[in-house]
Parts: sequence; structure tokens; C-alpha cells
Amino acid sequence: MKILFDQGTPVPLRRHLGKHEVATAAELSWSQLTNGELLAAATKAGFEVFVTTDQNLRYQQNLQDRGIAIVVLMTASWPRISKKANEIAVTIQRITRAAYIEIDF
Repeated sequence: MKILFDQGTPVPLRRHLGKHEVATAAELSWSQLTNGELLAAATKAGFEVFVTTDQNLRYQQNLQDRGIAIVVLMTASWPRISKKANEIAVTIQRITRAAYIEIDF
């Protein structure tokens, strides 16, 4: 599965996603893209899951008719996220196309 991390997503989370292909917006030189542009670019590039800490994404973007699943981490704190890293990995493994999931901490 191809997974894209948004700017605020802690990169160490990628170690918990095993065999999945993980890239960051920064690695792809997509840091300057707006959320809408980023989601469009990710979908076009074949990413299946977008992981973000942007809790306002669903209010800022029309998320209907998108071809990518979105996982919103309700914190950007790696110490807090690391405690749920396995749960996040399982959620991503089971996610369906175009799903929207918020993970609270």
C-alpha cells in the first residue's frame, strides 16, 4: 500500500508500517502544495492513504469523490502517537478506499 505523510505527521511512524511504501510530502517536494492540491497530487501518484495531523482538513476540503483514504491523527506529538503506533498500523492495514478516520489520543 502507498501511504503519504503530510507535513505534521511524525516520520518515525513509518517504522511501524512495515511493508507499506511510505513517503512524505517533503520528500516529494510537495511541501508548498495546499491541502486540495496535495490530495489531488497524491491520488494521481497512486497513493492509497493520506496520514495527516490537520484536524481541520474535513472542514477545509470537499472530501467527497476522492480516491484516497484519509487518517487524521488528533495530535502531532510523537510521544503520544508512539503509544498507539500499532493501533494506527492496524487501522491503516484495514482501511478502505476513500475512508475518513480520526484517531484520538
